[in-house]
Amino acid sequence: MEKAMHGAHGISYEVYSMNHDARMEVEKKRERDYIKSQRMVADLDRKVHS
Repeated sequence: MEKAMHGAHGISYEVYSMNHDARMEVEKKRERDYIKSQRMVADLDRKVHS
């Protein structure tokens, strides 16, 4: 998990778990990435069904 956290977000799990501001930044990025992926899926779905 440590390597995945650092690779994906650039911080260690220790920092993530102990630093509220760092945790909030990671969670905001996760949310932005999720929304972006949902938009991509919707766009592809429209293209496939048009």
